[in-house]
Amino acid sequence: MDSLPLNRQQQGVRRTLWWLLLMLAGSVAFTVALVPLYDVFCELTGLNGKGVNSARVLQSTGIDQQRNIEVQMITRTAAGMDWHFSATLSHKAVHPGEIHQMWFRMQNLGSTTGRARAVPSLSPAEASNYFLKLECFCFNDQQLAAGESLEVPVVFQIRSDLPEDLHRLTLAYTLYPKTGP
Repeated sequence: MDSLPLNRQQQGVRRTLWWLLLMLAGSVAFTVALVPLYDVFCELTGLNGKGVNSARVLQSTGIDQQRNIEVQMITRTAAGMDWHFSATLSHKAVHPGEIHQMWFRMQNLGSTTGRARAVPSLSPAEASNYFLKLECFCFNDQQLAAGESLEVPVVFQIRSDLPEDLHRLTLAYTLYPKTGP
């Protein structure tokens, strides 16, 4: 008689253990899939300033001479990188529809050749679909020998149908070390 309740108890423990293992496996699968899903979501919606990160086609929507949009440039270098990275101008007033070019400087302050990749972000996020990068150093890795420096451009256009309530855009680049192929 005592063995029956023990079997039921063991079955309950086993059932609970299987459910816990199943939930753990589901949590791991969700965690692994979360970053790629988030990137796809951000790319589709333009949220988090993650728009298209490749050259875009020029939009001939006309130049809006009546509006000035201030574009602010912010640069950061990943912790531990021996590179200096800066924009030659911190901000620039632009008319929507015009094509503009801004320059950035990179210098490898380390003692060995290094490679880096700049990752852009645009805010406010709703501006991502209106900011077109026609040419950008962020499309490719940058390689610099020890002590070498380089000036690289970003060529962009802000579409003239940018919402009226947007007057200032911030384009931020973070420079990360690149390893491997």
